[in-house]
Amino acid sequence: MSRHDEIRESYKTLGSIGTMYDGIITRSTPLGKVMDSVIWGLDAELAAKWIEDALSPIQPDFSGNLLEVPVGTGVLTMPLYQSLPDAKITCLDYSADMMKHAQRRAEAMKLSNVSFTQGDVGALPFPDESFDIVLSLNGFHAFPDKDAAFRETCRVLKPGGIFCGCFYIQGEFKRTDFFVRKMYVPKGFFTPPFETKESLKKRLEGLYTEVKVHTVNAEGIFSCVK
Repeated sequence: MSRHDEIRESYKTLGSIGTMYDGIITRSTPLGKVMDSVIWGLDAELAAKWIEDALSPIQPDFSGNLLEVPVGTGVLTMPLYQSLPDAKITCLDYSADMMKHAQRRAEAMKLSNVSFTQGDVGALPFPDESFDIVLSLNGFHAFPDKDAAFRETCRVLKPGGIFCGCFYIQGEFKRTDFFVRKMYVPKGFFTPPFETKESLKKRLEGLYTEVKVHTVNAEGIFSCVK
């Protein structure tokens, strides 16, 4: 079973813990499938691909310290953490309400290796070089101070560590750009300015020794080594 399938099954089996947001992002509900198709231009195969690609730098036998920021509701990552019992996972989010869903999901899945901290990605409450991996899924397009977020996620990463994840980037899929401009920004879901594929690669190359960036429609997916 692929990671995307594990995530969808986790969403379905956890029942009331699931949220509307979870159903959309996992394509597990009719509304999620419609929004994926209309706004993001994703079918089932592409929807699975961006999740698989974003999580692929995390090896199945990973046993180090991992920071996820923002954790959101945890729908994309708690199934992964269940498969990494020897890893120490720290999940951070600015929104206490979103993080409560992740905590409830972790408790339902009996994850003893996951802890939660409320905080700001622009001022992470951790010492320098604390983590082997920093993971960020669909957060940077919403952060108001993106410069600080990039600096802080790099600061807390150990030399040789991996920074990976994904977020919306503009200029790759016109339909998504339209909906972001007309709906997501006015509602406060996304915060400009936004990266392009080229600007993201250039920014990351200024912080990391190895950088890989590719796109799945408007999802910019990255993997870097410090």
